[in-house]
Amino acid sequence: MALLKNILGRIYVVYFLLLFILTMILAYVAVLFIQRWPEPRRSIALHKIFKVWMGLFMPLVFCPVRRKGEDYFEKGKTYVVICNHNSYIDVPVSSPWIPGANKTLAKIEISEVPLFGTIYKTGSILVDRKSGQSRKESFAAMRQTLQMGLHLCLYPEGTRNKSGKALQEFQDGAFVVAIREQAPIMPALIFNTGKILPHYKTFWARPSPILFHFLSPINTEGLTLRDLPLLKEKVWQVMNDYYQAHNK
Repeated sequence: MALLKNILGRIYVVYFLLLFILTMILAYVAVLFIQRWPEPRRSIALHKIFKVWMGLFMPLVFCPVRRKGEDYFEKGKTYVVICNHNSYIDVPVSSPWIPGANKTLAKIEISEVPLFGTIYKTGSILVDRKSGQSRKESFAAMRQTLQMGLHLCLYPEGTRNKSGKALQEFQDGAFVVAIREQAPIMPALIFNTGKILPHYKTFWARPSPILFHFLSPINTEGLTLRDLPLLKEKVWQVMNDYYQAHNK
């Protein structure tokens, strides 16, 4: 049984990758058309492209995305959406299914990948984590994103969670941006992506429905950087409790 499961998982990952590449080529052509548009027009158009792309791709690989709590997004408000991070699939799941155009913070190295890199950098704020100047510039870009009326989608755990715990410790960046822009934080939890592409297996995957749950927003109005540790702990606790209660 274990051997059969291993074989099927490898066959499935080949199907997954081939379909991803084929659909990505179509998305790439669309991105080339809009990549020089000014912001926020470019990000608004890109969000629509991502919705169509992933709206086709995820069901075709038998991983439909089911949302809950999108009604928490108020029209005319921008949010710092805080997501957990268990898998490489989290980014293509989160960005299209956030209600409204958004940008995410992304590692600059991935922008060098052929075709995908063009799509990646068109919709992201790139950062070289080894460069203090790059980190400073990315922070300014995140603030500008909110000022343009776009949401931010951030992963405060920093890296994929391989700890076996519900959540890793949060880093400060997302909360600094939220406080300085007085933007509400929207906690969001993604379920089952770690089951689809488990970090402890190489070239193996399996299909599973993906759940994307938004929680009640947390206000930052009136907060200062002195409140950062308590805000970070509050968001972490809310997300940790919810994940533990709903991760089946």
